[in-house]
Amino acid sequence: MTTREAISLLRTELGAYYDSREIEGMNRIIFEDVLLWQPVDIIMRENEQLPEFFGNRLASIIERLKRHEPLQYILGKARFHGHSFAVTPAVLIPRPETEQLVDMIVDENPGSDLEVLDIGTGSGCIAISLARALKFAQVTATDISSAALEVARQNATALKTRVKFVEQDILTCRAPSEAWDIIVSNPPYITEREKAVMERNVLDYEPHCALFVPDDDPMLFYRPIAAYASRALKNGGRLYLEINRAMAHQMCDTLRKSGLANIQIHNDFNGNNRFVTASL
Repeated sequence: MTTREAISLLRTELGAYYDSREIEGMNRIIFEDVLLWQPVDIIMRENEQLPEFFGNRLASIIERLKRHEPLQYILGKARFHGHSFAVTPAVLIPRPETEQLVDMIVDENPGSDLEVLDIGTGSGCIAISLARALKFAQVTATDISSAALEVARQNATALKTRVKFVEQDILTCRAPSEAWDIIVSNPPYITEREKAVMERNVLDYEPHCALFVPDDDPMLFYRPIAAYASRALKNGGRLYLEINRAMAHQMCDTLRKSGLANIQIHNDFNGNNRFVTASL
């Protein structure tokens, strides 16, 4: 099998399942992961005969993609903020929008030795990225899932980044024993009714406990986060949240009732209400 034939096979086999742009993106990721090729290699070596193991690996990947399994879970990794993070079905796959949240925090906090808390860390992508990008930050990350924390610790070790990980449920969290310059969270915020319009690769494979909240209580996690932040932020400290785009104004009301101020809604790169910030 040549490079050209491999690409043709991918397009033919997956054409009924994904749009052409998705397939081209998968093509680049697969070649990079399996052969360590960059996009220019694919172009320059289109007539090159590929090793047998690549054909076998490609066939396996294609069959799993036909079942709508996310490519990131198949390969066991996802790109986020310039680095490769291990991902398993115990954690959400990091999204590009969340990279914007990290960039916002870094841009707005140029100081050093900041104490940072990431609530509901999952793969650790936010906490680890902040620990790498902020100057001498002391970062703590919590999650209710021991399996998620194991993935996060693996990522911190692989990226040679120091983060303190704590198994903790924000819904039952005790009064704060520490004070923070920054608290950030991307908690579950998709309502149950929104399942009807979601893709199978999310519904069938990503952890529902990290995605969904009840229709009648979309602020389930934001209320305790806001209450915690109002007690645990240092004077002038800032809270950063990723949110359901339909809940921005409800989110602002929740933050106000918790005593937080300077509340602002921020758009993602698609123009959607995606982040809310506040301070003490």
